[in-house]
Amino acid sequence: MVFALVGLVVLALLGAVHRYLWRRFVGDTTAPGSALRRAGTVAAFVLPLLSVGAMTSGRVGAPFWLQQVLAWPGFLWLACLLYLTLALLVGEVVRPLLLRSLARRDGRPGTAESGTASGAPAGLPDEPRPLAGELVPSGSAGAPTRSEAVTRTAANPVTEPETEPTATAPAASAEAPAPAPAAVAEAPAPATDSQAQAPGPSRRLFVSRVVGGAAAAAGLATVGYGTYGVLRGPSVRRVTVPLAKLPRSAHGFRIAVVSDIHIGPILGRAHTRRIVDTINATSPDLVAVVGDLVDGSVADLGSAAEPLAALRARHGSYFVTGNHEYFSGAEQWVDHVRELGLIPLENARVEIGGFDLAGVNDIAGETEGQGPDFGRALGDRDRGRAAVLLAHQPVVIHDAVEHGVDLQLSGHTHGGQLWPGNLLAGLANPTVDGLERYGDTQLFVSRGAGAWGPPVRVGAPSDITVVELASRQA
Repeated sequence: MVFALVGLVVLALLGAVHRYLWRRFVGDTTAPGSALRRAGTVAAFVLPLLSVGAMTSGRVGAPFWLQQVLAWPGFLWLACLLYLTLALLVGEVVRPLLLRSLARRDGRPGTAESGTASGAPAGLPDEPRPLAGELVPSGSAGAPTRSEAVTRTAANPVTEPETEPTATAPAASAEAPAPAPAAVAEAPAPATDSQAQAPGPSRRLFVSRVVGGAAAAAGLATVGYGTYGVLRGPSVRRVTVPLAKLPRSAHGFRIAVVSDIHIGPILGRAHTRRIVDTINATSPDLVAVVGDLVDGSVADLGSAAEPLAALRARHGSYFVTGNHEYFSGAEQWVDHVRELGLIPLENARVEIGGFDLAGVNDIAGETEGQGPDFGRALGDRDRGRAAVLLAHQPVVIHDAVEHGVDLQLSGHTHGGQLWPGNLLAGLANPTVDGLERYGDTQLFVSRGAGAWGPPVRVGAPSDITVVELASRQA
C-alpha cells in the first residue's frame, strides 16, 4: 500500500514537471496547430513513457535487448528533465526582467521615458495637433495656421464668428470651385501601436523563445558534458590514511578502492575494461571492489564482467556485495566473481601483512537473511592489529566503531552523481564523499566508477581511489 502510494506521488510529480516543460518549451513558443507544436506534444508523452520503461524493464524481467533499447533514451531523458527544469526555473527569474527591459527600450512617445509627443523639451507644452482630415489651403498668405484653426475650434466650436474674407484670402462660397488637389493636404491619421511596431513576433513570444532556447542549451549541454565524463571512464585520486596500529612493515600499502561500477544495459564490457586498465595502471598491492558491481543477472551480464579476471594486485582482489547485487541475484554473482579470480568476503576476514582485512554483506541482504554480521567478521580478532573493513554503505560506520575498526572503505553514494543530489545523499549518509573520522575509526567513501540510471555525472566525477596506508611508527 505504501509503495503504491509513493508510486502515485512520483507519477503525479513527473506529470506536473512534464506539463511545465511542455508549456515553456512548446506552448509558449509555437503556434497552435504548427508542426513544431505537434512534435513537441508527442515528445511530451513519449519521453516519460521511455523513462518509466527504462526503470521498470529490468525489474519485470523484460528481455535484455529491450532493456538496452529503452535504457539510453529513457535514462538520459531523466537527466535532461532535471537540468531543463532547473534551467527554466532560473529563466523564471530572468523572464520578467527581460520583459521590463524591452518595454523600457520600446517605450511609446509621450511617456516619461521617451519625452513629449512633439519632441519638445521636457516641461514645455506641446503644440496642439490638427484634427485628422482637416483641409488647409496651401500657399494662402492670410490663412490661419492649422494650429490656430484647431485652437479656435476647440475653444468655441459654435459661437465663434467666422473671419471676414480679405483681398489676399477670398472666402470660399458654394459656387466657388474646389481647390486643386495639389493645393490641399490631408493630415495623416495618428499611427496605432501595432503600426508603430516592426512586424514580427510579439514581445512576450520573443522573450519566451529567448528564455526557452537558453534553458534548452544550458540543460542539454550540462547533460552532454556529464555523459562524456562517464563514458570517458573514472579518474584516479590518491588518499593517504595514517593508522596508529599499522606496523612499519605495512607502511605505504596501497589499496585500489573501486565501487559502484554498475555494469548494466548501458555500461557494459568496454566500461569494465576501462576500469580494469585504470586500476592495473596504479600497480596496487590490493584491489577492493566495494559493492554495486552490476545491475542485472549473470545470464545477461556475465560476459560484460569478464574483464575483471585481468585485475592484478600483489595481495589479490576482494569483493563485497552492494544493495544492487540483491536486486540481481547476489548468490549467483558471488559465485561468478569467484570464478573470475576475486575473493568474496561474506562477513569474513583475512590477515594481510600487517593488518586485518574484513568484509560484510550489504544491509539490503537482510531481506534474504544475508545481511551484515559484524560479530562473525570481526568478533574474535586481535584488536592490537589494525583493521580495514569493506562495507558498501557508509551508514554502518557506527557498527564499525563499535568493533574497533581503524578504517572503513565504502561507496554507495556516488558523491550525489547529479547535482544537487549530493544534498539529498547527505541526508541519508554520514559521509557522501571523501575521508572523515568517527571516534577512533576513519571512513573513506568513494564516488564510484560508474553511474546508476542516467549515465551522467554532474558535480561528482567518477573515480578509482588509491588509499595509501601510513604507519605512524614510521
